[in-house]
Amino acid sequence: MSENTAVQGPEFAVLLGMPVVIRSEAMRQVMQFVQRVAQTTASVLITGESGAGKELIARALHQFSLRCNMPWVDVNCGALPEHLMESELFGYEKGAFSGADKMKQGLFDLAHMGTLFLDEIGELDPRMQVKLLRVLDGVPYFRLGGVKKVSVDARIITATNQNLEEGIRAGKFRSDLFHRLSQLHIHVPPLRERHEDIGALAEFFLHQNDPGMRFSPDALEALGRHGWPGNVRELRNTVMRAAIVASGNEIRVSDLPAGINNAPPLKPSMSPTSLDEMERQMIMQVLGQTGGHHAKAAQVLGISRRTLSRKLKTYGVGDACEALTAC
Repeated sequence: MSENTAVQGPEFAVLLGMPVVIRSEAMRQVMQFVQRVAQTTASVLITGESGAGKELIARALHQFSLRCNMPWVDVNCGALPEHLMESELFGYEKGAFSGADKMKQGLFDLAHMGTLFLDEIGELDPRMQVKLLRVLDGVPYFRLGGVKKVSVDARIITATNQNLEEGIRAGKFRSDLFHRLSQLHIHVPPLRERHEDIGALAEFFLHQNDPGMRFSPDALEALGRHGWPGNVRELRNTVMRAAIVASGNEIRVSDLPAGINNAPPLKPSMSPTSLDEMERQMIMQVLGQTGGHHAKAAQVLGISRRTLSRKLKTYGVGDACEALTAC
């Protein structure tokens, strides 16, 4: 097992250098689903609130895939100005513009045979959405200022905290690109719906900051009551601040921000979708995108056609689907 996937107990692992701490059943279900879909060729759209852990899921998809030993390339679409996004994604040739004194490979080039993660995909401007769609459909592209087309093979994973379907209705996001990117969809639940993860993550962050410190029982209880609108990012910052404020080796309730040490108890969240139900949703979604074609759907899913037919029969749709498509 490589260093990047070394598991140090049932709740901790490292994926591409990013630590993963999981104790809740909701996140265990998500990670089991990730391991099932990682070895497919489908594009994956990851949704969830800011700070919930979407990049963690993207890294897991790469690490558990057949491309795990190939390049991992990531870019935040919201962090680059529009006029730089095209050259970053597709590269440029020498002399393409003032200051282009040598050829530069784009991120698609760099991700060849590996994975390209486009975070905050909802921030991509309409012109770049068109070009991205063409590349995803397998159309070779030119680098800026180039005369030779470039073809790449990269798995695309995207993430957003926006509602892209609302963006489609508002004319800000292309529906054809949305359907191409969301062949598979993974939603990361917010931290308030993963109550068991709060204490585990807090103790992990505290140990990272100072292994000699600890939480008092009432401080841990207060952390568990908070709603964490900023999710894991907010929790990490809160722990770091409390470790600085605390006068001794123990973080007490009084060391926590006022909005946390007097928070009311969290309402219990709904039980997570079962792994079998997530698998069923994934299979039906891919079948819809392939027009019900069993062979194509099985290829996208990374399973045999026989396995697909068997699963469809358990869902009670096998015979009808087979008769409808004759595939």
